[in-house]
Amino acid sequence: MAFLVAAGMATTILAVVQCCATAAALAQLVSRGGSSAGLGLPLGLVAGAFAGRALVGYAQEAAGHRAALRTIAQLRGRVLDSAADRGQRWLADGKTSSTVTLATEGLDALEPYFVRFLPQLILTCLATPATLAAVVWLDWISAVAILVCLPLIPIFMVLVGKMTQAYSNERLRAMQRLGSQLLDLLAGLSTLKGLGRESAPRKRVKDLGDSYARTTMKTLYVAFLSGAVLEFLATVSTALVAVEVGLRMVGGDLDFFSGLAIIMLTPECFKPLREVGAQFHASADGVAAAENAFDMLENEGETEASRKAEAPGKAASNLPCPDLAVSPVVFDRLSVASPGRATVAPFDLTASIEPGKVTVFRGRSGAGKSTAAAVVLGLVSPTSGSARIGRTPIERISKESLWRQISWVPQRPAILPGTVLENMGCPLGGELERAASVTGFDDVVACLSDGWNTRIGHGGVGLSVGQRQRLALARALVKPRPFVLLDEPSAHLDAASEELVARAVRELRATGHTVLAVAHRSALIEEADAVIDVAARSDVPERSQALEEAEAAESDATSPTGGSQ
Repeated sequence: MAFLVAAGMATTILAVVQCCATAAALAQLVSRGGSSAGLGLPLGLVAGAFAGRALVGYAQEAAGHRAALRTIAQLRGRVLDSAADRGQRWLADGKTSSTVTLATEGLDALEPYFVRFLPQLILTCLATPATLAAVVWLDWISAVAILVCLPLIPIFMVLVGKMTQAYSNERLRAMQRLGSQLLDLLAGLSTLKGLGRESAPRKRVKDLGDSYARTTMKTLYVAFLSGAVLEFLATVSTALVAVEVGLRMVGGDLDFFSGLAIIMLTPECFKPLREVGAQFHASADGVAAAENAFDMLENEGETEASRKAEAPGKAASNLPCPDLAVSPVVFDRLSVASPGRATVAPFDLTASIEPGKVTVFRGRSGAGKSTAAAVVLGLVSPTSGSARIGRTPIERISKESLWRQISWVPQRPAILPGTVLENMGCPLGGELERAASVTGFDDVVACLSDGWNTRIGHGGVGLSVGQRQRLALARALVKPRPFVLLDEPSAHLDAASEELVARAVRELRATGHTVLAVAHRSALIEEADAVIDVAARSDVPERSQALEEAEAAESDATSPTGGSQ
């Protein structure tokens, strides 16, 4: 920003030099009856100032764009980090599409704000007074006339700007609504097509698209109208100053050089204000998105502050992760409440995942097996109880430090557009071939048209669901980390493929890795060294009155006033 403002000031100084040199050349030409003698210096100054303005303008644009992209990337990273910290449940609560829209098109619109609007806003406070000082040096009466006309532009700019801002906020909301509807439609398109209802949402999507188009056109209409108003005011103000200067030149109160220089400098006085008004509309969409981003980050700070107020002894999440190769993962009466629901899943889970062993979470659907695994990953925080690695609570461990020791194969693995080999994240060699052989992915590669170089789409389009699962499992086995977490790895596989998963688990155990698997099927459960039954609160039988009395008695025994029993 400092460089952009300095470049803007340099452009202003060069503009003053160019106007004065042009006026000097013309005045000299008129006074000498058209003779070109002695015009070399002023014309050289004009050419130099013109070239200097072009070079400074290029440097200003280039540096501004690069700096803006870095700043937007940083803000986008903070938004994504905030969304990740809030967890998958927050995203699942209707926040995914709005976060996607905000992090992509919304923040991309911030570039005009950083490159043009903000520097022009600062230059209005610097360049306009500097140009006005040059006019004062030439003729103070003309400077007063300019000073009287200047406030008209900011007044109308504020009035029009408030209306434009409102339309920009409405446009962003319309874009988020359209994005949400499209994402929901795409997510359920296979189901709709299977039921023969794929054409039903067409009218709704069309209505949302038309609403977004109307909002966009309203924003453009106000922007063009306000731009015309500002240009009209600047033109009228310049004309008033020109009339005043012309009358005084005719009356002999002002010399030709001063009058001509003032007439050329007057638009330069108004230029920063006009640019602010023009660029405000280009940056309004980005400003609206930035406000949403800052609201999201500030709310995260408030949430963190309230969390610290509730648990003042809890330290920040920046501790290094203990070595998972030798440290157990321990759950102590862990319970996680589902937001907006009465379900607690898992409920009162007490267990230990020993290093170097194969542990399986078992339980009915909805019991909280995947949620318990998400607690291990630091993606979900316990509602009550605790989860720790060794003696360190997982909530206090830096996520980056934790994730560096975990290989995770989720139910829906992340597969990016590109070749199969690019998605494996390593060059073709012995380790990759061994991992593919253990998981049976080598048979999948053999059936592909271009083998490892076969291109696949986003999410693994081009592969079946089972083939995607094998890809993710092979990828986890290439260079497995100390702790391997498998979330339903055989859910989309047949019996023969399920045996390959069991073989991969045996391979991991033989090499000393800790394996935690979420499983329903018996083949994987049979490979486990320990099976942990996970239950939701609705799965737990009602507590008997005798048990409640025993717990109450134990509580009395440990209280300062209670007796023993």
